[in-house]
Amino acid sequence: MKKALALSLLCFIFFTPHVHAQDEDIYNEDEGQAEADWYGELPSLYSAGDMTFNISPGITFPVLFTENGKPVSQTKMTAVGGAGALAFNYFLSPHFFLGGEIGGKFIGTLAKNTHYLIPIGLRTGYQFLIWKFEIPLSLVIGIAPQRYLNMGYAGLFIKGGPAVYYRFNPDWSFGLDLSWSWYPQLNTKEEKDAHGNYINLILSARYHF
Repeated sequence: MKKALALSLLCFIFFTPHVHAQDEDIYNEDEGQAEADWYGELPSLYSAGDMTFNISPGITFPVLFTENGKPVSQTKMTAVGGAGALAFNYFLSPHFFLGGEIGGKFIGTLAKNTHYLIPIGLRTGYQFLIWKFEIPLSLVIGIAPQRYLNMGYAGLFIKGGPAVYYRFNPDWSFGLDLSWSWYPQLNTKEEKDAHGNYINLILSARYHF
């Protein structure tokens, strides 16, 4: 009886580390396989129901202003301003998405004043996938309250353009967004319309969930 008990104890001591080591090997193999799948070529990163949240700071350049259809040569604005946005995207398919965006834009004047804009709109777009590079083409349409000194205005704005993101890991991608935005100011009473056009260069981080 004592010999049988001793033999059982020896078998338990001998086999337990091997079973534990085998479990660790399986775990490591699975983890290594997951890493290999991620760092390999990814044919598709999205499916219907996937969502992203964008955080985007950057700069904006005033490029073209018109009044009553004629270009304004002196805009009295500085060459560069600041811009940023928070955006949400919901994918209806691996490529097509809908969402919303709220942003902020400011640009100084030569008289040391500041023009503020807060564009709020709905966004849509189509995204191409090339390996781990995501290339969305986006269009945003909405309303933009504006403020300059004691004057205010709220009107239509339209923004659109491409972006390129690198999928850093399953949760985050980082990239560059280049867009054109148009802010019309329509004055039907005085028949004096003004249109502002900006180019936006934005760094963007996207969280995927």
